[in-house]
Amino acid sequence: MPLEQLISLQQLVDHFNDRFETEHHSTLRPFILQRDMVSGIFGPIRVSSAFLPVRQIGNNEALIGHIAQISVTPYDNGVHSEQSTEIGNLITKTVTQPTNFQSIISLDRLCRTVHMLNYLSHSPNSGVIFLDVDPRHILGVQQEHGAYFEKIIFKCGLVTKNIVISTTINSSYVLNHKELLDGLYNYRRHGYQIALNIGSLYAATGLWDLIVKLKANYLRINAPHIETIRHSDAIWLSDLKKLTELQNLTGGQAILQQVNQKEQANIVASAGFELVQGDYHDRQFTDHLRCL
Repeated sequence: MPLEQLISLQQLVDHFNDRFETEHHSTLRPFILQRDMVSGIFGPIRVSSAFLPVRQIGNNEALIGHIAQISVTPYDNGVHSEQSTEIGNLITKTVTQPTNFQSIISLDRLCRTVHMLNYLSHSPNSGVIFLDVDPRHILGVQQEHGAYFEKIIFKCGLVTKNIVISTTINSSYVLNHKELLDGLYNYRRHGYQIALNIGSLYAATGLWDLIVKLKANYLRINAPHIETIRHSDAIWLSDLKKLTELQNLTGGQAILQQVNQKEQANIVASAGFELVQGDYHDRQFTDHLRCL
């Protein structure tokens, strides 16, 4: 990274640390810049970013953007607290008691700030960035969804139309879709794009109705496991086709993600996906560059 960009990134890190101190009346400065990478400290963990390319079908060189994922490592500053235990449980999905909504909101905001700062140096002006937002965050914030994050985006010199707010859907949230829709509509009013992330094809009863009502810009669907492809009937393929057709009718695009093997890649064309993410197509792109 050029020196002037590095200085600019350090200034942004300092700005968000100052803002955190003021808002939380704390001496903690959670954002750290090391080796051109920003990370955030939250309880016992250190959060950074990984960016997964989303490619256009038929042209692996055409990137429409990246999916931001958190990269988590342990962090021990010698201070152990109840919050540390709670957030540790949240990250490892071993929560044994109701999780505080405010902790989820705070963690979401920290992760998104880290992703924004890292995206500036990772892939400037390279399409959209998909940012995962916990559905509990959307339900926990009563109004003006995206307003807080909008200030961060503008400070980084970006615009909301290039940010895709992506939330994972399961049956629990689909059944309460009115509140979820209200929150996502709020994001849309601030100029964000919207994506629904479907971890399992059959995990969300009422999913079809939600897709029609929301008209999300993107529908993210995990590729079936290799065992499913090899040993089950083709009902799931028919359902995938129906989902991609429905998404196209609502004016959006469908992404088949976690495509790591050739059998999964074969589904892309047969089910009508326009976009893809996964190691298989990343390897194809790398092999193509080697042949040039």
